[in-house]
Amino acid sequence: MRLDKDQQISDLLAGCKTIAMIGASPKPWRDSYRVMEFLQARGYRVLPINPAFAGQELLGETVLASLEEVSGPVDLVDIFRNSEAAGAVVDEALAHQQRLGLKAVWMQLGVIDVAAAERACQAGLQVVMDRCPKIELARRELAA
Repeated sequence: MRLDKDQQISDLLAGCKTIAMIGASPKPWRDSYRVMEFLQARGYRVLPINPAFAGQELLGETVLASLEEVSGPVDLVDIFRNSEAAGAVVDEALAHQQRLGLKAVWMQLGVIDVAAAERACQAGLQVVMDRCPKIELARRELAA
């Protein structure tokens, strides 16, 4: 199911504990770094995934090369890649959906792939597209 309503997104974020961030960067000026840091500060465990930095440490977590290297459960895959790469990331997430216990796929601001979103929905995943969890969480904190 594609989640576009604020309450659905709030419920998804409230139900998540572990997020795999595809495209995480160790560069503090990058959005993915700042979003990862923000999510960790709110109690989420964020597993950074980026083959270019695999094996390095990022905000206390070891960077992994792919979802295949993730050993524990993951609630949500956050895609910090461009729209052209999103489909392949969704397909990788679907390949590991059962093993990881994956519930949702999140495509960051500006990341839009309707066909990939449909594939994820058909596989039973919740999908958020063209939004940022940092912005969504901050908005909810201000409203509280």
